[in-house]
Amino acid sequence: MTDKLYYGDNLRVLREHVAADSIDLVYLDPPFNSNATYNVLFKAPDGHQSQSQIEAFDDTWHWTDSAEDAYWQVLRGSHSDVAKMLEAMRGFLGENDMMAYLAMMAIRLIELHRVLKPTGSLYLHCDPTASHYLKILLDAVFGKDKFRSEVVWKRSSAHSDAKQGRKLHGHIHDVILFYTKGKEWFWNDVFTPYDEAYIERDYSLLDENGRRFRRGDLTAAKPGGDVQYDWRVKKRSGAKERWVADLEQEHLSPVPGWDYLAVRPYSGRYWAYSKANMRTFAQEGRLRHTFDGMPEYKRFLDEMPGVPLQDLWTDIHPIIAGTDERLGYPTQKPVALLERIISASSNPGDLVLDPFCGCGTTIHAAQKLGRRWIGIDVTPLAIRLIQNRLRDAFGKAAKFEIIGLPQDHDGAQALFDQDPHAFQLWAVSLIPDAQNWKGGKKGADTGVDGQVYLRTGKSESHRAMISVKGGKNVGVAMVRDFAHVVDREMALLGLFLTLTPPTRDMETEAVKAGYVETDQGRFRKLQILTIDELLNGKRPEMPFIDSTAFKRARREDSGGTQGEMEL
Repeated sequence: MTDKLYYGDNLRVLREHVAADSIDLVYLDPPFNSNATYNVLFKAPDGHQSQSQIEAFDDTWHWTDSAEDAYWQVLRGSHSDVAKMLEAMRGFLGENDMMAYLAMMAIRLIELHRVLKPTGSLYLHCDPTASHYLKILLDAVFGKDKFRSEVVWKRSSAHSDAKQGRKLHGHIHDVILFYTKGKEWFWNDVFTPYDEAYIERDYSLLDENGRRFRRGDLTAAKPGGDVQYDWRVKKRSGAKERWVADLEQEHLSPVPGWDYLAVRPYSGRYWAYSKANMRTFAQEGRLRHTFDGMPEYKRFLDEMPGVPLQDLWTDIHPIIAGTDERLGYPTQKPVALLERIISASSNPGDLVLDPFCGCGTTIHAAQKLGRRWIGIDVTPLAIRLIQNRLRDAFGKAAKFEIIGLPQDHDGAQALFDQDPHAFQLWAVSLIPDAQNWKGGKKGADTGVDGQVYLRTGKSESHRAMISVKGGKNVGVAMVRDFAHVVDREMALLGLFLTLTPPTRDMETEAVKAGYVETDQGRFRKLQILTIDELLNGKRPEMPFIDSTAFKRARREDSGGTQGEMEL
């Protein structure tokens, strides 16, 4: 099965393309309100998000026709528990942003429950703003007895807003709700490293090779099997007196210079291990003896797996700006966080689904750990970002199919005929690191469909404006008008993208716009590129793209295990 990356609304994709009982693990990090993780956001070179981007997501989860429709789909559906719960929530909350969010999530959670295998698991990542409502909703969808744990992830060290008059605790954690579809579910034990204070306290002893160990009791309270026997120890003299196991019957050569000072049998005891195992422990140097000769077992630190995974995760840190992992996505989660979840609740070859895949961290971790995967996102730019991330990180090892976005001219034409606005968003994503104008929000046509930040000097940033035309009536007047738009926006360059090949007059009009001189050379101020050219790999001639956009992912290997990952 080829891994799949879907463009489109995840509700439609789930219903049309994902079979029931086919998914081993679902992870989702759905946005709420100002979190705005549902779409890809850029920061301008000064580090701030533009007001136009904020406006673009202002109505993402408001109570609109979409929320009302989702609510009634649940009420008319076959899941009566969810319908009853959602109706009660609306009675309590009314028609506000939170209720819109819950209605939109309820219909999707029902579908995610449908596609999970009977042994499958679901992890829903959220912040405390909505976690309590989502838990009630998940209880209704999965059944309250299918709740397994509430994981608290410490995502930052501290938030101090005292200067802003803050009168509450700092918010430094996220919540991850873990549910299973059935009473039996797949689980791999995951261990975390021991705390240094615990090691110093409990593994303070060192053997002759410098290995840390702790003492373990070898006696048993009750008999069972071959565990009642005499165990003899001898006290040896030499450089240092000590008790050792009496293994003469094993024909071991005595140590030169040692003399036996005493022999003590421990008889009438119940031991935790058979005599054969005790002899093996002695031969392997795993026995330690007290002052009076009582044997104890050495539990070596380097042989212990660690602490079984708990529900408080403080050892996975957020991605720091400037590190190799940070790609430029504002709410990007650490790959180690998803590795832990995927390692615990799936095996290599299992199928992992992320219906809000954003910048693709779940997909990245699944590919790295040898799982199959399905990713869904509603923005073409996110799909393009994930595509580039996988190719940068895994090269040809990442074999996947992109569904829902055009791969050739006929597909582009079909998308334009079906949804001109979606075609516009997709066309902008063909320009590396470009962002949709005002986040791609529908509105009055200002002659601009996208922009990309450029850098012409060490600290000097400019923009290239993008205009997209998909119809057949594309002419020289549109090129002339766009040239005025580029001047109005005080942009360095203009990129005119067209599905229809340009006429000679259009090319001439673009040449009239002249050239711009930069420290990186001379570039045509107005460039016309066809969709076919972009699909075939052609790129506009521009100065260096500003690094505040997305970076290349570091190279990875596929098919590893979490034990091989850098946490």
